[in-house]
Amino acid sequence: MALACDTSTEALASAAREFSADHVAVASAGHARDAALEGLPSGCALGVGPEAVVELTQLDEVDCVVNAMVGFAGIEAGFAALRADKVLAYANKESIVVAGDLLMPLVRPGRLIPVDSEHSAIYQCLVGERASDVHCLWLTCSGGPFYGMGREELAHVSAADALAHPTWTMGPKITVDSSTLMNKGLEVLEAHQLFGVPIDRIRVLVQRQSRVHSMVEFADGSVKAQLGPSDMRIPIQYALSYPERWETPSPRVEWRQEPAITFGEADEEAFGCLALAREAGRAGGTLPCVMNAANEVANAAFRAGACGFLDIERVVRQTMGEARPEEVESVAQLEEVDARSREVARGFLEGVRR
Repeated sequence: MALACDTSTEALASAAREFSADHVAVASAGHARDAALEGLPSGCALGVGPEAVVELTQLDEVDCVVNAMVGFAGIEAGFAALRADKVLAYANKESIVVAGDLLMPLVRPGRLIPVDSEHSAIYQCLVGERASDVHCLWLTCSGGPFYGMGREELAHVSAADALAHPTWTMGPKITVDSSTLMNKGLEVLEAHQLFGVPIDRIRVLVQRQSRVHSMVEFADGSVKAQLGPSDMRIPIQYALSYPERWETPSPRVEWRQEPAITFGEADEEAFGCLALAREAGRAGGTLPCVMNAANEVANAAFRAGACGFLDIERVVRQTMGEARPEEVESVAQLEEVDARSREVARGFLEGVRR
């Protein structure tokens, strides 16, 4: 077994001991001498730097790579895993959004298993089905903590408010993305890449109880949905067990006692990040990379108290407006676009601060 982290060396060392890891990698060189790493199992090899993370994906003894890195940083590891013909369990939606044009041509059937709950649901609904029979995808979301609010109310919400997600426990970046609906925008683009469905046939549906994790509607009007607890252990386990199913790690839902399941519409006028993501997806090329970079910068600024909630959308829109989309040609090109877009976004944030 091989494990990697960016800076969370205590958690890495603990997991390495629990599972007797043979290899570990720490992406952040500044944490290579952390005291926690002295507690690694005997004989466990330690690598340092982003290249060490990539090397883990290419080890002969590795047959499945779980990529749960946050943001643009996950591209290289996913790219390397696919080129090494590993099964890739993917929780790094940003790299599919940004580099799907490069990654997806490398995928063979059954070798890329999505871990996001929504895309896992769609993947499960499509098992045994023909892609030509798909009419549309219904991508569900909880609506986040601000569902039903207008822009006047949204102008005054805080990062603490945004981090109080009603149904899921996630990392801070993704939780804020959920509150702006940018997370759902990224997932629309991810579904477009993973399942080859046009952007405008991927429909967002608010499902407040987070019991219906997504649905597929077919040409004959039939709809298949995947339902279950709001527990990420289930899609993670499915990605590892596919095509088998293991015993659930989560308490089962008592459906006879469940409250009513409801559906609603996502408000793309109040939550403009979702509309911006669709715009980037329709344009294609490097524009999703621009959008993602600007969002990562603005999201971090909001969490740090350096801008307001609606400034996230504003910075993303302005940064996209400055961009000149190109066809995606290489990871190096995307790295340049990402770095340039982050600088542009930081410039717009400086204007917000003044």
